[in-house]
Amino acid sequence: MILAIDIGNTNIVLGCIDQKKTRFIERVSTVRTKTELEYAIVIKSVLDLNGIRAEELEGGIICSVVPQITNVMRVATEKILRKQVLVVGPGIKTGLNILMDNPAQLGSDRVAGAVAGINEYLAPLAIIDLGTATTVCVIDGKKNYIGGMILPGVMVSLDSLTMRASQLQGISLEAPKRMIGKNTADCMKSGVIYGSAAMIDGLIDRLEEELGQELTVVATGGLSKVIIPHCKRNIILDDDLLLKGLQIIYHKNRPE
Repeated sequence: MILAIDIGNTNIVLGCIDQKKTRFIERVSTVRTKTELEYAIVIKSVLDLNGIRAEELEGGIICSVVPQITNVMRVATEKILRKQVLVVGPGIKTGLNILMDNPAQLGSDRVAGAVAGINEYLAPLAIIDLGTATTVCVIDGKKNYIGGMILPGVMVSLDSLTMRASQLQGISLEAPKRMIGKNTADCMKSGVIYGSAAMIDGLIDRLEEELGQELTVVATGGLSKVIIPHCKRNIILDDDLLLKGLQIIYHKNRPE
């Protein structure tokens, strides 16, 4: 069993995973000013709350889109595990063939998701990650990573709307009883949730038109459970996807 950590702009996802199952997944806020000791305390607390002792863990692996805290988190994790921790980046073996203009620009979180995708699901494949940004990764029938899309995340769009429109206040992100809202809050909820779902459906249609093939579509990320149930397309929800990818990458690069 290993500790897998995905550092995102809004949340850090921590999970313990082995080849049979994911033992737990927890999310904590990404705080760029925290020290190595503070993050070590967070990691220790999460493990304790889930009944996991550090000695049970074979090792750890991190993927990150926040370079400022990547090394801080690596050192913090090594304080707890007392073992070398891998960081997904240049020089790490992934088994993923990336057909992009500059493969080095591909975020490590997208690499981890794609690695899990090609191992778990039938290609051609689209992976939709609904986090701070909404990203779409496209994998062709030969399991090559051929590109994708990046667009504003659901909460980024909602925050922008409430910030720029003085009469609109913050709302909780839950589906209203009906699509046609009867008050401002329900109109905003409907627009954000059903609008995001319709956008995802439309993107899948256009991707399939461009590829000339039907896609397997997998969704992951913190907001996937909020949006995907309202999509009309058949989309697989897999909250463990990135952790599965990190486990595969860890075993390809297991420290001696």
